[in-house]
Amino acid sequence: MPAYSSSLEIELKLDVAPTTEIPALTGLPGVAKVAEPVTHQLVATYYDTAGLHLRAAKMTLRRRTGGPDAGWHLKTPSGADREELSAPLGPEGEGVPAGLAALVRAATRGAVLTPVAELSTRRTVHHLLSADGALLVEIADDHVVGTPTGGVPLVWREWEIELKTADRDLLARVADRLTDAGAVPADATSKVGRVLAGRPEQVAWWVRDDHPGTRSAGDVLRTHLSDQLAELVRRDPAVRRDLPDAVHKMRVATRRMRSALATMRSLVDRTRADPLRAELAWLAGVLGQARDAEVQQARIGGLLDAEPELVGPVRQRVDQHFAKVYAAAHRDVVKALDGARYLSLLRDLDALLAEPPLTHLAFEPAEKRLPKVVRRAWRTLDDRLAEVDALAPSQARDLLLHEARKDAKRARYVTEAVAPALGRQARATARAAEALTEALGEHQDGVITRELLVALADAAAKAGEPTWTYGRLSGLEQARGEGLATWPAAREAAATDEVRGWFT
Repeated sequence: MPAYSSSLEIELKLDVAPTTEIPALTGLPGVAKVAEPVTHQLVATYYDTAGLHLRAAKMTLRRRTGGPDAGWHLKTPSGADREELSAPLGPEGEGVPAGLAALVRAATRGAVLTPVAELSTRRTVHHLLSADGALLVEIADDHVVGTPTGGVPLVWREWEIELKTADRDLLARVADRLTDAGAVPADATSKVGRVLAGRPEQVAWWVRDDHPGTRSAGDVLRTHLSDQLAELVRRDPAVRRDLPDAVHKMRVATRRMRSALATMRSLVDRTRADPLRAELAWLAGVLGQARDAEVQQARIGGLLDAEPELVGPVRQRVDQHFAKVYAAAHRDVVKALDGARYLSLLRDLDALLAEPPLTHLAFEPAEKRLPKVVRRAWRTLDDRLAEVDALAPSQARDLLLHEARKDAKRARYVTEAVAPALGRQARATARAAEALTEALGEHQDGVITRELLVALADAAAKAGEPTWTYGRLSGLEQARGEGLATWPAAREAAATDEVRGWFT
């Protein structure tokens, strides 16, 4: 994946009449100077699919000429703001750069990107500077002609306030100054959104209309799957760019969908749901290789940081091992995301959400059906932990605890999925399930860490390096697993009437 320049776009847009004069911008806190305005002529071609998938995903992709930042720009949601990725302009007519097209592949579902609008903008830029010359805020006075492909031009004027190095308080104060001059909040969040406002979107996932208190169990399942599919697609570009925690968050969304189709299987036709569960398991497995490497590198790195003395080139060996393992795992992830199987999964999930094959139980009120679904998941967990109780510490017991962790995660996920519909008690239960899941995960991570330390020690021995440190760390991990296990206390806390009373 090419390295694109990236910036966080924090801005406000205001509509203003064609003849309104921009007010004086002096006297604002921290602003020492207002630079002489500079005018640019910008021409931007916006790309999307025929069904406007990017617009539905709150993304914009354009090729713009003119001004100091001519080039390709992809804007994606980043919380309440947007991240902008920039790429060189390149020759006209070459189409969307392959790297940018890959970043929006999940959102477009592989559909062809074509020009959907052209915007011609006469932009006059006003820079607010600090005493040391730093750019605090940029105000763009834009006179725009926007034309949808094959459509009628739309003409308007707007003031765009973009935060550069100042805090948000200055952004608000500048906005107040401009609204006092006659500007009003913009009708659209983006210029191309205004131009395409009359065209219907082909929404890639189901957009719900929440009605708390009247929703069916099937509505809750559908909403949850929709939210997780949107989250998966949202994380796809960050995974490709190998941003921190991106693989983890995408994997969680994948596993939540799979878990919901399992724990709420009574609500949906299994002939449709089970193949999707299998494909989601495949994707979670691919992501899991990279995620597991991240987790284990952090865990062993923490052990090394706590050691007063390392005997031999331990840290170098550990770092080299995980760099190699993670790089290979991430390549496999990107290969999967570029493949036909991934696109097929996304489209199949779209189809499931568009026309869900619900059973008759799915039409029962959420408050009647869903506590039964939650109860089943927790009973499965209880049965598994009862099996653990019957075994002394051993490899077999560790394997059962690993299965218990999976069961706890399902109980957590299904409780979190129903909590928006069932309220406070369900949210409290979800927190207890999360604590138990984390505690069981700590045990399993310790087991895996000991296995890795043995393998690293073997490699070190073959290279003629000391192995004492690996043995010490393995012993510390084993002692922690046997003497400092937190899962029994978390289990007890999750077994109270306060946590379970509403569904038992």
